[in-house]
Amino acid sequence: MNFSLEMGPHTDLETLPPVKDVYITLLPDGNYKENSHKAGDLVKKGFNPVPHFPARSISDEKELKDYVSRCKDVGVKQALVIGGSRDPIGKFDSSFQILETGYFDGLKIGIAGHPEGSPDISDSKLEKAMIDKKPYADYIITQWLLDAQPIIDFISKQTVPVHVGITGPMKILSLIKFANIVGAKNSINFLKSNFSKALDLLKPKDPNDLIGKVKSHTDYFHIYTFGGLKETNKWLKENNYV
Repeated sequence: MNFSLEMGPHTDLETLPPVKDVYITLLPDGNYKENSHKAGDLVKKGFNPVPHFPARSISDEKELKDYVSRCKDVGVKQALVIGGSRDPIGKFDSSFQILETGYFDGLKIGIAGHPEGSPDISDSKLEKAMIDKKPYADYIITQWLLDAQPIIDFISKQTVPVHVGITGPMKILSLIKFANIVGAKNSINFLKSNFSKALDLLKPKDPNDLIGKVKSHTDYFHIYTFGGLKETNKWLKENNYV
């Protein structure tokens, strides 16, 4: 199995587990120049950095071109191109718009997949967006989920590899909080129906439960750590994943 994970632009690189692919989030109030600089630091340490390119957080083509150029200049070979969760700050309101600029030529491209839908866009628009951007995609990364069946159904419909989003070991209460934020409705119901006792809600949820159910459908898992990098690192090592 292959694991990747996400980190922020200010994460201490000494705390990273020995996974190859490290994604760098660009938050709505983030600075893309910091992200490209961090990507360069990751290259120097032997990682494969994958910067986020959230379309709605990029003001115009000039900024996009500069961000992509800076990343390529420091050795970036791969990018995750997403819509982002904020209102557009400029001319872009979808990942398709920045993909069709051609600036990403030469990079391996990941796009977002939403097996349980998104709170920011209707299911019909999600489906159209997937059709539009699929020709540019080398693979898909899904939102993080806990219910295996929507993931399996989603994978069965795709023509490119799917990297399944999972969380590191987290308390159930924390997972419910983040599931509400990303709109993972089925996963929220899954959590509430399987962990109703107060004591259960305080226990960490082991990602191996989900991995075991979907590993026959994919070899790729993408970890959303939500600040729990230390716990994720420990879990990866204890399970001999790294």
